[in-house]
Amino acid sequence: MNRIKPRRPVYNGMPARELGSEGWHKPWSGGNGGNCLEAMKLADGRIAVRQSTDPDGPALIYTTDEMTAFIEGAKAGVADFLLS
Repeated sequence: MNRIKPRRPVYNGMPARELGSEGWHKPWSGGNGGNCLEAMKLADGRIAVRQSTDPDGPALIYTTDEMTAFIEGAKAGVADFLLS
């Protein structure tokens, strides 16, 4: 994943369009009709996430430690109770 250097300060909840249209990837995809999350690695190492069906909506910004904890927790089934 290429690192993108935005032109403006990056903050949680900022409009994703301010991060530009290049560099977004769909690391998670399934049989949900294309309603996916898109992620972008920022120049400072943080990760921006947006909803693919709302590319102008808010971008959530996570540190690599936060994203690692989320992914490892999901793999371990920590949030499986949310699906029942």
